[in-house]
Amino acid sequence: MIDYIQHKEHSVQGRYVTMAHLREHWLPNLNGLAIDCLGQSVNSNSILGVTMGSGANRILMWSQMHGNESTTTKAVLDLVNFLKISSPLRDSILEQCTLYIIPMLNPDGADTYTRQNANGIDLNRDAKELSQPESRILRSAFEKFQPHYCFNLHDQRTLFAAGQNKKSATVSFLAPASNSEREITPARGTAMQLILAMNRMLQSKIPGQVGRYDDAFNDNCVGDAFQMQEVPTILFEAGHYPNDYMREKTRELIFYAFLEVLQIIVKQNIELFDINEYFDIPENEKSFYDILIRNANRVNHNLDDVTDVGIQFKEVLENGAISFVPEIAAVENLDAFFGHRIIECSNAKDRESLAANKDLLDLVASAEKK
Repeated sequence: MIDYIQHKEHSVQGRYVTMAHLREHWLPNLNGLAIDCLGQSVNSNSILGVTMGSGANRILMWSQMHGNESTTTKAVLDLVNFLKISSPLRDSILEQCTLYIIPMLNPDGADTYTRQNANGIDLNRDAKELSQPESRILRSAFEKFQPHYCFNLHDQRTLFAAGQNKKSATVSFLAPASNSEREITPARGTAMQLILAMNRMLQSKIPGQVGRYDDAFNDNCVGDAFQMQEVPTILFEAGHYPNDYMREKTRELIFYAFLEVLQIIVKQNIELFDINEYFDIPENEKSFYDILIRNANRVNHNLDDVTDVGIQFKEVLENGAISFVPEIAAVENLDAFFGHRIIECSNAKDRESLAANKDLLDLVASAEKK
């Protein structure tokens, strides 16, 4: 059994992860690895690529294309740490695969904790125009490296459930379509099979908490664009694990997913998985609030009977850390929705708990029927 704690990069934790953090804590420990400067971001931050292994299976991975999506970056650091220590699995991966890893494609967005780059452009909607230096750097790496597989690494919001149930989509995947008909091309089929391998493993750790992302085709998206090039491309979405807003547990699960998919590629066991089972993975549903206050009319008497308040956290960068600021997202009957935390105002104990939280109490007091 793999001891994850042995490989975790403990110096980089939390939600706010920047290139400065990597330079200070992680990069100095990469002696002997091939590290390239691929170019500069809009704000002249260096974008780096790390090569590991010498095998025939070429795998391109990039993370933090969206600057406020850092969980997979942390998992990438953990994976590199794992690949630095000899073990049978590590040795087989490096003998059979060559990994080209871009740990942070959007360092400017990471600095300001924004989805977009410094020009306000979503890099994942720039696959056709290639208007941004970061987009051109990724495309150049793709064309030069000529990967056999691509891993497109992201975070997703806390509002997603894994299907129509009350379990959060802690990890979600997508085998992007390569045309508007969403045909299962050979490349897309391979991506589906690799996702099924990871899903099988994850079900033993987080049963019912793996989701499937919407596969609507958009050729401006990088994953769709690379799938169009007949390179099996997988979208990873790191989501919410209960009480894990720093995404440290999700980080661990993504690390295990990396190891699983690499093992399958090394062993060439891809064909063991039935493509048709891909669609059995439940599609993500937008059905969670960070806090769901039920029967809020018991506290705010200006509301109608049986009125609930759904609250989502806004992630705010303050003094080098992320704060989670509650904001009202819905005021209505929310019986069909779930909450990562539920406050039932018909319950005296929950009302006392709410009364002790001035910020939440003020929000409920200000809520208006929508």
